[in-house]
Amino acid sequence: MTQEFDLAASLAGGVEGRSGAWRFIEGFAVHWAGAIESGDGWAETDLVAAEERLGVRLPTTLREAYLLFGRRRDLTSNHDVLLGPAELHVDDAEEALVFRHENQGAASWGVLLDSLQDEDPAVFIRPDLADKSAERWEGWLERLSLCFVEIVLSESVQADGELCDYLEPDDDSGELLEANAVRLPFPAYPIGEEEHGSRWFLGQDVLLRDDGMAIMARGRTVEDLDRVRDLIPGDWLNDCR
Repeated sequence: MTQEFDLAASLAGGVEGRSGAWRFIEGFAVHWAGAIESGDGWAETDLVAAEERLGVRLPTTLREAYLLFGRRRDLTSNHDVLLGPAELHVDDAEEALVFRHENQGAASWGVLLDSLQDEDPAVFIRPDLADKSAERWEGWLERLSLCFVEIVLSESVQADGELCDYLEPDDDSGELLEANAVRLPFPAYPIGEEEHGSRWFLGQDVLLRDDGMAIMARGRTVEDLDRVRDLIPGDWLNDCR
């Protein structure tokens, strides 16, 4: 009998470093998306070609993530987009290596060029503003391995289909969320937004993200998702019951 995946316990290990992050992502994929298999990552030759084109060595964590599951769009690119090796680029200001884009181009995620030598560097986000002079790289997460855990979690609650839903919270939603789900051991983010940043919760087989503007949910089954809709009432976007 296959041992049941303990999401909270695995995530606690996953936030500690690279190896734990990959173990968490592999376990999460088995139970929530589909096991990671050979061929789900990019080839070493793809990464070498990117490094030669860019003239830089990619951080160890970025290489490991791309080699393990970089081609699994269901884990990385349901909403925002993880760039392929051939799409990696340095921003116009030559400050950061960009590896992810918001789905409508409203923001980019990157690693500062002066930290590329670090095995697990910090990740920054830059909004795409009308006033280009006001654009700045701002802290997102302290380690790239944390960012990949966040990518997999966030893309899972934004997948197409009947297992995901979206709620604009009212005054009671936050209290109901905390009463009916357990806060997961992932740091609030972006960096510096500990009180008002995004938080992760786990209900009964339902993963939830609260970012202050929306509660997003992903159930293991439709029945699991319906249960959390009942526990946290509101105008859930996809609830057609």
